[in-house]
Amino acid sequence: MRVEVDHGLAELVSDPDRPSSWTLLVDGTAQSHVDLDDPTHLEFEYVRRLGHVVDALAPAGEPLRVVHLGGGAWTLARYVAATRPRSPQTVVELDGALARLVGDRLPADDDLWQLRVGDARTEAVALPPGGADLLVVDVFAGARIPAHLTSVEFAGLAAAALAPGGVLAVNLADGGPLAFARSQVTTVGTVLAHRALVVAGDVWHGRRFGNLLLLASADPLPLGDLARATAADPFPAGVRHGAELRRFARTGAVVTDRTAVPSPVPPAGFFGRPADGP
Repeated sequence: MRVEVDHGLAELVSDPDRPSSWTLLVDGTAQSHVDLDDPTHLEFEYVRRLGHVVDALAPAGEPLRVVHLGGGAWTLARYVAATRPRSPQTVVELDGALARLVGDRLPADDDLWQLRVGDARTEAVALPPGGADLLVVDVFAGARIPAHLTSVEFAGLAAAALAPGGVLAVNLADGGPLAFARSQVTTVGTVLAHRALVVAGDVWHGRRFGNLLLLASADPLPLGDLARATAADPFPAGVRHGAELRRFARTGAVVTDRTAVPSPVPPAGFFGRPADGP
């Protein structure tokens, strides 16, 4: 059944292969997959890669301060709570009605994180300086990343919220020549010197549209552990960094608030039903 929320029509679709699992769709776009009985199960490829980032940032079980810009069904927040108990987390979701639907239908312990309803950029301004070990930006309006979250001004706000050694993780979506991804690597690199892209080979080589996970920090990233984990994943990906990433980004222009545009329109059905999820 579809339910009207603040920014579209939401639908929860059961997973025939996992009885306790659900996929959240908004206006037909798959937003999240959640296993209520096993929050460590991550279904979507890019979320699995975010899970590897969480695993690589600190020894197993050690709490992390995590901010999630983009709530969805709270998939990664549930994963952090399960694998790193006592982690202080903040989840920001623009759509209050969607947050209420998720809380009612896919409940989680209210003490696991602070839920804030509001625009991701506005809420980023209010974040405590230097307070986040991991800041995840996973925001889509329909199937596109909003323009105001792609600029160097926004990157500066995100960087200010990071603790020493903290990591910014941005879920990008692009295809073909990857012009949008190139510009985002360049833009984020103006405020955070250490960067990497976690991306499947066929997306990196422009053979299909897909997700690219952009990581950035003022300090060296945990590239070795991350590369081993992503290479061994059932959906393998490479970690592109250093000179290779600099060559990739050299044609990307810095995006400002005046020049920002949303991410590219994906192919029809790319973010569709669960089988076609991101």
